[in-house]
Amino acid sequence: MQALPDQAIHSEAPLQLLLFVDDRPKSRQQVQRIKLYLDELQAEYKFELQVVDVGQQPYLAEHFKLVATPALIKIHPEPRQVLAGSNIINQLKTWWSRWQIAVETYVQLQAELQNDLQFGFHDDRNSSIHIQANIQNQTQTYIQNTSIQSVAASAELLQLSDEIFLLKQEKEKLQEQLQFKDRIIGMLAHDLRNPLTATSIAIETLQSNYNVQKGEFERLTPKLAAHLFKQARTQAKIIDHMITDLLQVARGTASEFCVQPQKIELAQLSQEILEELRDRIAAKSLAIEQDIPQDLPLVYADPERIRQVIINLLDNAIKYTPEGGIISVSGLHRTTQKVQFSIGDNGAGIPEENRDRIFENRYRLERDENKDGYGIGLCLCQRIIRAHYGQIWVETSPMNGAWFHFTLPVYPK
Repeated sequence: MQALPDQAIHSEAPLQLLLFVDDRPKSRQQVQRIKLYLDELQAEYKFELQVVDVGQQPYLAEHFKLVATPALIKIHPEPRQVLAGSNIINQLKTWWSRWQIAVETYVQLQAELQNDLQFGFHDDRNSSIHIQANIQNQTQTYIQNTSIQSVAASAELLQLSDEIFLLKQEKEKLQEQLQFKDRIIGMLAHDLRNPLTATSIAIETLQSNYNVQKGEFERLTPKLAAHLFKQARTQAKIIDHMITDLLQVARGTASEFCVQPQKIELAQLSQEILEELRDRIAAKSLAIEQDIPQDLPLVYADPERIRQVIINLLDNAIKYTPEGGIISVSGLHRTTQKVQFSIGDNGAGIPEENRDRIFENRYRLERDENKDGYGIGLCLCQRIIRAHYGQIWVETSPMNGAWFHFTLPVYPK
């Protein structure tokens, strides 16, 4: 008995068997008994046995659709037969005589074919040679298709097919990553332009009006100079938030987020963020409607992470609300354990069929690049909220725009 060779040589034995084994301690004794019994049979009968370790050649086990080992398979002559379970030897004793009858029938058939080829076609020598060649080819093909080496070849083809499939998947993944990179570059070039321009204008204005010798600003009042400094700092923070969001979205799943929760007053945090965005809100003449109860409980969350969520949602609201529009900010003590925070606008809104997809990592980037859309910030928001064991979703606002809600746990008293 021998392991299945890498390059098998066709066996002359008409009976061909495969014994599938594994390295489990529980099956070793059973395998050993089967091998000893087959050794006894080989002393009297002619057959070929190949022992296959499923750990080393799993594709052969897959080829035969085995669900358990050890298993003994008769692969030639046809039909194929599988003996498995804890009583393989008893099954083998039952089937052995029948297998021998099948072998004898096969050998007799081969002998009759050879006899017909030698004596049955003397009248037409050319026809005889031609027919003989065809029958021999068909017989050889049949033998090869049912022999051990054809089984090994089939298993190798199966393995190659799987490997090709995996390579195709890797190729598609790499192509998608390259396309994602190109879209990210295009998005950054578009979205960074406005804050960079505003920062540059503020800095250039300050620089052009600063008298180095006197150490003061000319033609700029202290209030206007302070405003320009604040404008530059605000726009720099926006740029930093955009880059941070992008990097964090690229890192992976919400489980990778490191949150450091503490008690937060959402009303105060949202007011601070609105103040930071005041210039952008004023530039579009937007009205802010706030409805945050004074008795809204404190929440237990990471302040920097929740700041990112509120900034992203307000940034979207400002971006997609028309000039003179309205943005609403509200809070709700939803349950004893949860607080709900909502940000709405009266912009174009989000179609109902797309409301689940806007939180996907690359959904915005797959839309028309010539149009603005809800971007990677929403994917980041979802991951942050989920890391806090909360939920985030979007609905149509009472003003027919987008209305985003998220929940956070109440700070335990």
